[in-house]
Amino acid sequence: MGKSLSDMTLEELWKLFPITLTEHNEKWAEWYAEEEKRLAGILPPSGIRISHIGSTAINNIWAKPIIDILAELPATLPMDGVKESLVQNGYICMSEQENRKSFNMGYTSEGYAEKVFHLHLRYRGDNDELYFRDYMNDNPLSAKRYEELKLSLWKQFEHDRDGYTAAKTDFVAEQTDKAKKHYGNKY
Repeated sequence: MGKSLSDMTLEELWKLFPITLTEHNEKWAEWYAEEEKRLAGILPPSGIRISHIGSTAINNIWAKPIIDILAELPATLPMDGVKESLVQNGYICMSEQENRKSFNMGYTSEGYAEKVFHLHLRYRGDNDELYFRDYMNDNPLSAKRYEELKLSLWKQFEHDRDGYTAAKTDFVAEQTDKAKKHYGNKY
């Protein structure tokens, strides 16, 4: 039997879970909707907004086949109680900061499961990803530029998720700034 995920080094995890990009898949929206419904039954019914974010939420671009979900809590709801509910329902807490927690599901000791989710737990208003998603969907030329950037970085950073993310940061920040100017206080 191989190592458990918790016993692997970061390099071993990146090798087991390489960055892979695939053509846009209509199933991604279905997978999100199914998980959103499941999360609505898990999370407290107190004003939590659940949103599909990330590249799988952008129309017609290549993406990592990982469904990113943003769950925004009202400021009055303690994040630790929500964390406990998520962990009891199959999510693994990957990182924690005072006002942000990140979870995943669908990583196995043999590699990716069919459906993989990243859940970003935040307080309401910490949601730049919504602006970016909407701007990409409303501006197909910008979305195509984003796709081209991702494809150009794919093989170089196949086993370096942090490097891949860092290499996209300037583009994402620039487009998010444009989105916030364009949409105003939409969220």
